[in-house]
Amino acid sequence: MPHRQCQCRDREGKSCRIRSIQAKCPIMVRRYYNLPSLIALAAFEAAARHLSLTKAAEELNVTVGAVSKQIRMLEEEVGNPLFLRRHRALELTREGETMAAALKEGFERISSTFRQVKTSGGQSSVTIGCTMAMAHLWLMPRMSAFWGSHQDIAVDHVISDHPRGLDRPDIDLRLRYGNGEWPDELSARLYDDRIFAVASPAFAREHAVETLDDLAQLQLLSVEGMDWSWTTWADFFRELGCPNRRLNVRRFNSHVIALQAARSGQGAVLGWASLVRPLIESGDLVQLSSAEIAAPHSYFVTWSARRPLSRQAGLLRDWLLSLDD
Repeated sequence: MPHRQCQCRDREGKSCRIRSIQAKCPIMVRRYYNLPSLIALAAFEAAARHLSLTKAAEELNVTVGAVSKQIRMLEEEVGNPLFLRRHRALELTREGETMAAALKEGFERISSTFRQVKTSGGQSSVTIGCTMAMAHLWLMPRMSAFWGSHQDIAVDHVISDHPRGLDRPDIDLRLRYGNGEWPDELSARLYDDRIFAVASPAFAREHAVETLDDLAQLQLLSVEGMDWSWTTWADFFRELGCPNRRLNVRRFNSHVIALQAARSGQGAVLGWASLVRPLIESGDLVQLSSAEIAAPHSYFVTWSARRPLSRQAGLLRDWLLSLDD
């Protein structure tokens, strides 16, 4: 059997010195699961999730060129392009979508298992995510009851007002406002809600509101720009049968900050009953008029459809569902 030079190269680019094809080249030995480079898979998964090489590079703390190189190597090994390179944009091919879905599910399972193993020798933990307003005004006032009866479970919190800020594999449960349907998530409804105008007591005394016309003429504080499932003042008046009004609106991308502005007398803000009830009971805010609407969406607790909940996460979910709003 003839001898010939092995054509592979090591990570430093040096040619392999094994000359007999009867010997096993250590570089060419495949991994047990016949997988490509895990570095390349991680680079592709990040780029597919962001649809951006730049954002993937920022997440992985490497250069854009390094991410691009890893993806090219992966595409060569797969034998098909995984991205369509548009002008200043990336688009997944059919093969890329298949790979991205498989990697997302796999990495989520690995992340969940890692955290379970990591904490198995100590206190069990559950991570729950929600918006700042939901955490501050609804969840936190209730959590002491759960901690009191489940002192062996540590609850970690991830707070984000960004629509995609809770799409992280390390979050077990999410409290979401919407129609109950989110990709790759199961959901259970917590409660429905009502929406009405609130303001500080001082503002209410200075601005008597007897009609919708009175309300429409006030300085209105609106939460817009982050999550368009959130009801705006225009939506509110339209639902009450009074569309096309000229409104004096100041916009915020945080409900907590808009509520703080209202508490300091800067205007009227729309309040979801479940969130503003503590502020009304404390006297910080008052309901300006009897006009109110049913919230177009409900609040849900959600969890991944791709992996089972831990016993601890299941306990927290069931406890949340047992609450009477």
